[in-house]
Amino acid sequence: MNVKIQEVKSTTKTQRISTHTHIKGIGLDSTGKPEEISCGLVGQLDARQAAGIVVELIKSKKMAGKALLFAGPPGTGKTALALAISQELGPKVPFCLMVGSEVYSSEIKKTEILMENFRRAIGLRIKENKEVWEGEVTEITPEEIDDPNGGYGKTISSVTIGLKTSKGSRQIKLDPTVYENLQKEKVQIGDVIYIETSTGAVKRVGRCDTYATEFDLEAEEYVPIPKGEPHKKKEIVQDVTLHDLDVANAHPQGGHDFMSMMGQIMKPKKTEITDKLRLEINKVVNKYIDHGIAELVPGVLFIDEVHMLDIECFTYLNKALESPLAPIVIFATNRGISTIRGTDIKSPHGIPVDLLDRLLIIKTVPYSLNEMINILSIRAVTENIELEDEALAELGKIGAKTSLRYVVQLLTPSKILADSEGRTKVTKSDVEEIHKLFYDAKSSAKLLHEQASKYIS
Repeated sequence: MNVKIQEVKSTTKTQRISTHTHIKGIGLDSTGKPEEISCGLVGQLDARQAAGIVVELIKSKKMAGKALLFAGPPGTGKTALALAISQELGPKVPFCLMVGSEVYSSEIKKTEILMENFRRAIGLRIKENKEVWEGEVTEITPEEIDDPNGGYGKTISSVTIGLKTSKGSRQIKLDPTVYENLQKEKVQIGDVIYIETSTGAVKRVGRCDTYATEFDLEAEEYVPIPKGEPHKKKEIVQDVTLHDLDVANAHPQGGHDFMSMMGQIMKPKKTEITDKLRLEINKVVNKYIDHGIAELVPGVLFIDEVHMLDIECFTYLNKALESPLAPIVIFATNRGISTIRGTDIKSPHGIPVDLLDRLLIIKTVPYSLNEMINILSIRAVTENIELEDEALAELGKIGAKTSLRYVVQLLTPSKILADSEGRTKVTKSDVEEIHKLFYDAKSSAKLLHEQASKYIS
């Protein structure tokens, strides 16, 4: 008798590697001074120290409504620094990223897109004490009756649910709408859930950890069985953004409590949100804050390529930054003295002088050869690429002549070439061969200049 053995692929979630996957923070020591190599960042010591001070200002809520500008040549780590600030602030602080060119749309006004992103970057942490039923589901029994409208089918009149906690078990009979909510959450026997008494809202917390086994291949989140009685008062903390509340109220349904507002957040339809509606939401938010129900969490709005905005957008930003509900705004640009879009006026970084006056400006500088080699080494580890020392030195040398972005892109092709020849490590010859196959921006421009007559222009 042959026993069939089949290999099963791991269900462990793998993270896709992007340009800034290796960034884990700003990399400061206990005194707030930047370390040469830390948290995926290399060099840019002055810029990182300044970013560290900005993080402390944001955490102490003294930075709201103020703005920052990262200015430096291309490939000097402006976006990386903004993402490092986001990592330092943690997942609970909203971080909204947009590019200057996003405002140009045929459907929505430029100022509307800016305001949407402003509102996305302002969080609201709402704490509510609610009566809930909580526990591991031991039974779900819907009770059916004949259709009262005279149809042939049957309808659900109520649902009986068994809930178990560390202190005992209870059976509860609930409204048929709760049964619909259970189906939406895909609740099964063995799941840990809580049901809000006032609204009937159901939240699936996870699978009870008594069902976890070493042979279970499901990518499931296991949680311990709840403590205490099944019926209890619980503080529920919900993190939303002001934009979520705007969208939820653009087409309100039902009551005026917070859960009614939350119920509309996932609506897919795009709706124009008026200033009048936003003012009404601001009043409700301020009332929540005054009563201690909610806490405002000013987040970060990062606008990359800010020189792509025009004079109308810059004028609007002047007003938006003075709003009582404003996030921390970080701009980034690689332009020097350039024309402000929509005018004939030249200005530093393509930004009007009156807006520049409001900004704290952080300069980023080009990387040295050693810093480039260190960054390439970090990227190679992130992408699981083994490099010989000579190959790393060669990449650094190429990067000094071309750009950091170009040599980072040579890593994976070099690895593919090494794999095709049966080697696990990338050698200097692999790097040289790949460099011959691909052109960088400077080489391509030089070739175009030399062979201008062969191209259509």
